[in-house]
Amino acid sequence: MLQLLTFLVQKISLLFKFKLLESSWSDGEDRDRERYAQRCPTTPLRRGDMLEVPRTVFTHYGIYLGDNKVAHLIPDILPVLTNDKKLIGSVITNKRLILGCIYRCATVRVDTLEDFAYGSKILVSSMDKMMKNRTLSNEEVAKRAEKLIGAFPYSLLWNNCEHFATYCRYGSAVSRQTEQFCQCLKSIIRDQRSVIVTVLLGIISIVNFGMAPSTTLPTIFIPCTLWMAG
Repeated sequence: MLQLLTFLVQKISLLFKFKLLESSWSDGEDRDRERYAQRCPTTPLRRGDMLEVPRTVFTHYGIYLGDNKVAHLIPDILPVLTNDKKLIGSVITNKRLILGCIYRCATVRVDTLEDFAYGSKILVSSMDKMMKNRTLSNEEVAKRAEKLIGAFPYSLLWNNCEHFATYCRYGSAVSRQTEQFCQCLKSIIRDQRSVIVTVLLGIISIVNFGMAPSTTLPTIFIPCTLWMAG
């Protein structure tokens, strides 16, 4: 039992390491607005630079267009709820962003540096050193981003802001955050203690809710799937 508890603590800690949860979100919209302030990068920005800022539950990426403007792919729930362009064009708060992720509604839009940063420190991405693909010229990067402005298909894992930025900068859409998340899932699946945990949870659900397809089938198939995958 001690080993199982240790296993659960390790995996929960791993998820927190990759910032999959945000402890401060429950503090509300007022606190978000209080944190709204620009923190400029220490080095001058060039048109076509790939920028990154920590925001909500992940690092947010965009392409600098010059004149204090950034193009970025960002989820937003408001286009689903209203046609008011002025309201939609306002700063996308964390709550709007998260609900947009859930609804899978997103756009490539142009915002000011301060709106893009949303109170976080702006960094020029160092991904150039890690990518195998050659970096496109800064002007070509900016033009690619400008061509994609507007409604855009969105997937948190397969087509997110980092995919947009890396496509513009390197011609290939990749996401290190997605890769890290998948590695985290692989480590959980491959650890055979996951099988024991799911069996115990299944037994508990059967004891509490009785024998039924909704409790019995998951108790059988989920542990079996994890066992085979491991």
